[in-house]
Amino acid sequence: MSQFRALAAVLRGGCVGGSQWLRVCGGGPARRWVDPGRSCSSGAAPGHSAVAGSSSYVEEMYFAWLEDHKNVHESWDAFFRNIQDSSPSGEVGEIRPSALLQGRVQSHSPGMAQKVVEDHLAVHTLIRAYQIRGHHVAQLDPLGILDADLDSFVPSDLITTIDKLGKPHNPFSHGVIVGFYNLDESDLDMSFQLPPTTFIGGADNTLPLKEIIRRLETSYCGHIGVEYMFINNVDQCQWIRQKFETPGIMQFTDAEKRTLLARLIRSTRFEDFLARKWSSEKRFGLEGCEVLIPALKTMIDKSSAAGIDSVIMGMPHRGRLNVLANVIRKDLDQIFCQFDPKLEPADEGSGDVKYHLGMYHERINRETDKNITLSLMANPSHLEAVDPVVQGKTKAEQFYRGDTQGKKVMSILIHGDAAFAGQGVVYETFHLSELPSYTTHGTIHVVVNNQIGFTTDPRVARSSPYPTDVARVVNAPIFHVNADDPEAVMYVCRVAAEWRATFNKDVVIDLVCYRRFGHNEMDEPMFTQPLMYKQICRQEQVLKKYSNRLIAEGVVTLQDFEEEVSKYDKICEEAYTSSKDGKILHIRHWLDSPWPDFFTAEGEPKSMSGVSTGLHEEVLQHISQIASSVPLEGFHIHPGVSRILRGRADLVKNRQMDWALGEYMAFGSLLKDGIHVRLSGQDVERGTFSHRHHVLHDQELDKLICVPMNHLWADQAPYTVCNSSLSEYGVLGFELGFAMASPNALILWEAQFGDFNNTAQCIIDQFISPGQAKWVRNNGIVLLLPHGMEGMGPEHSSARPERFLQMSKDDPDHFPEFSGDFEVQQLYECNWIVVNCSTPANYCHVLRRQILLPFRKPLIIFTPKSLLRHPDARSSFDDLAEGTTFKRLIPDEGPASQNPAQVKRVIFCTGKVYYELARERKRQKLERDIAIIRLEQISPFPFDLVRAEAERYGNAELVWCQEEHKNMGYCDYVRPRFLTVVANQKPIWYVGRDPAAAPATGNKSTHLNELKRFMDTAFNLNAFQGKDL
Repeated sequence: MSQFRALAAVLRGGCVGGSQWLRVCGGGPARRWVDPGRSCSSGAAPGHSAVAGSSSYVEEMYFAWLEDHKNVHESWDAFFRNIQDSSPSGEVGEIRPSALLQGRVQSHSPGMAQKVVEDHLAVHTLIRAYQIRGHHVAQLDPLGILDADLDSFVPSDLITTIDKLGKPHNPFSHGVIVGFYNLDESDLDMSFQLPPTTFIGGADNTLPLKEIIRRLETSYCGHIGVEYMFINNVDQCQWIRQKFETPGIMQFTDAEKRTLLARLIRSTRFEDFLARKWSSEKRFGLEGCEVLIPALKTMIDKSSAAGIDSVIMGMPHRGRLNVLANVIRKDLDQIFCQFDPKLEPADEGSGDVKYHLGMYHERINRETDKNITLSLMANPSHLEAVDPVVQGKTKAEQFYRGDTQGKKVMSILIHGDAAFAGQGVVYETFHLSELPSYTTHGTIHVVVNNQIGFTTDPRVARSSPYPTDVARVVNAPIFHVNADDPEAVMYVCRVAAEWRATFNKDVVIDLVCYRRFGHNEMDEPMFTQPLMYKQICRQEQVLKKYSNRLIAEGVVTLQDFEEEVSKYDKICEEAYTSSKDGKILHIRHWLDSPWPDFFTAEGEPKSMSGVSTGLHEEVLQHISQIASSVPLEGFHIHPGVSRILRGRADLVKNRQMDWALGEYMAFGSLLKDGIHVRLSGQDVERGTFSHRHHVLHDQELDKLICVPMNHLWADQAPYTVCNSSLSEYGVLGFELGFAMASPNALILWEAQFGDFNNTAQCIIDQFISPGQAKWVRNNGIVLLLPHGMEGMGPEHSSARPERFLQMSKDDPDHFPEFSGDFEVQQLYECNWIVVNCSTPANYCHVLRRQILLPFRKPLIIFTPKSLLRHPDARSSFDDLAEGTTFKRLIPDEGPASQNPAQVKRVIFCTGKVYYELARERKRQKLERDIAIIRLEQISPFPFDLVRAEAERYGNAELVWCQEEHKNMGYCDYVRPRFLTVVANQKPIWYVGRDPAAAPATGNKSTHLNELKRFMDTAFNLNAFQGKDL
């Protein structure tokens, strides 16, 4: 300590700038003499003359360090450690400067001692500057015309010219910083001790300044730019430094170089072959980023070596055919036959264009000689929409395989630069990456950075420096790399795979490349990017550059190269010849998520008959007992929850169930049969309306929870209920992907309110509704959408049933004729099922039917709000007894049904409005004159049951009543189908709210008046006399 104070005294004698340093680093506006928009550090050890001028500040730092090393910045920590490490081992409590520093302090003037400290700290700051900002000056653009970070700004603290070593000038006097570190050219040959936060020294602890700068330039300013210093984990930062700073670490054997060349040949020649054969076809080729194929294969090789045996990928259309051919290994003849305009589909459905299709393939990885399964997900043109879908399927495979750390299954996502920056679903997907019920334990993201979005220049396409900046929110390291340097790309991919295997966290590769043609091969890019495309026309192919380099190095001969090219060209020609024999397109051959044991070998259901969805009495009793109690002893629940459980117990005594108990019966019975149930969405654990309470929280111990559903049976399937992030697009896409992995699971997504589904409209429109038609892909996802006009305003009232019904594909003008089970046949033909249940029992039945069907269809359920606690909206256990099934239509069972010939009006309705109609009918004593029939399944429309009811009440007029406005809800869907049922022989009258722009009024009084008005119409038997439709 005394010797350190002696040093401080020497420094104090030469102090001239202490107050200046305190102004600069003490929190003032000019913390760094760097553009504040680029500054990424604060509180680092200073690096110019003002730094060491304040010995009191140095002492203050030292005493803070003695108390706790974490109290000071890591550069100060390194400085003081060097002093401490050089102390004699026998000297207790004495901290001395390092030998180098001590010698200079004792043998030189105070001015020289001051410079020694300055220089020491300046070099530390210099190293840190490169680690933080070196990527800004890395040579990333293969075209050499753009800065990948959109800015020609060069950070002031990077030694790009010798004058930057010099004395700093006030940036506010001239607007330019000439120097920064108070070093000069004579210091370049001086050796400096390296801090522990760098690996540039290799085995050396000291290096000359010029060598330090050279190695920093090599590590951070070449063809690789590394962004990682925002990561708040020291071990992870050190790991990355070691991978990029260690001298000579980026080495490849001759065998690895030859493998890289062979893969580059396949990638390039595949695109060349397609261009020659189908020059006028859109194919969204990979020209300009051919290195993507060896990049993906390198990641898969390294991951396979680490134990991964299943990789699930998602990508946009650019390069998809090449990935299918050379990564997934789809047969080339099946790809080439897609270009035949005469190809006829063998499967039902509309199909999709070739550059949207996916594939599932199991093969041997040649590098590791291990089995690996590769799946490329089919997806639409909506860029990035597939991201959460891939993550969901990956999570599901990990879950079913017990891969709790992601050591067997992983995902790779390929993005475009404009979409990665512009699409909000990217952000939503990133925010799922660390959540317990959504994490896939690390995803490798590859951004194919064309430096253009269709025709839009990056300078007007994003506000961030890089397209990858969104990844910083989850502390994912970002590796920018020049795509025209194949070895740099391969090294970055190797490091990314190792990072994922080591830390199980996301990582991003920014593959800076170009697009040789326009957005597609028919597009003219010179209209909008003339200078860029003039340079691209002059740009030599990366294959030619790399092959010339390897030939010059003697790694391969020209003959070897030409033979490899000829070999692959021959493979393509032979596949082209055989593709001409194929005249039938089998979309099933492009299936990305096969269920081999669920369907027959031909992909058909094993049966086409319905089964009972009822339950044994003892099963009902057992589930209801668990649902109305706490299965853990000594667990302290909230008094409000206790009241809810007591209420359930009272219902059970009377063999009755409300909505929450009906859901419990469905989930619990499926879990008993080994069916995994997963319920996800915002606030689903408790339920938006506080009715569910599937997760109980101990009121005295933090984080102690109980999920009673997982305490039903010893050998039951697991139940997953998880509150999601406040996202619809990302989370619904995730659950859709989860449902793809297995047909033997009930996967449900619940919207907080039904109208929130519109922020996930892309997933609904592009995946759920047309998924089977486009990609022959069954999916049993269930959407729970709270819906109902409760007088709560325009939002949170309507789940927009009209939109789902509009996309239902059954023909309104054709009465379907089926042999066999009408219900099952009709469900098999539809694209999804839309229901609005009015009883807890029917809700339970439809959930059980979803799993017991011999195929899978998406199920849309409009769930209630006020009915959750409505005293009339209850069911008896008898309604779930053995032999009972889901009721697509619930007929009138009152006095009207006993004398149907005397009934004057039949009101068809669905959902909550039934209870309002029944109450009003009873009030007006019209039970014998008016029958009320509930449509529980709206789509596919129950033609057979509706016809039977219409014939039963042949003398009655038919009315459709809904609480929604006329231009919304179900009216436009059901009306033409009712007319088809009655062969247009009688009208179907509408009763409900008038057309409107908003789904509901915001005024409670107006809401009640509207309700009274259409109730009066519904029960006025003369309302339609003399009226024409």
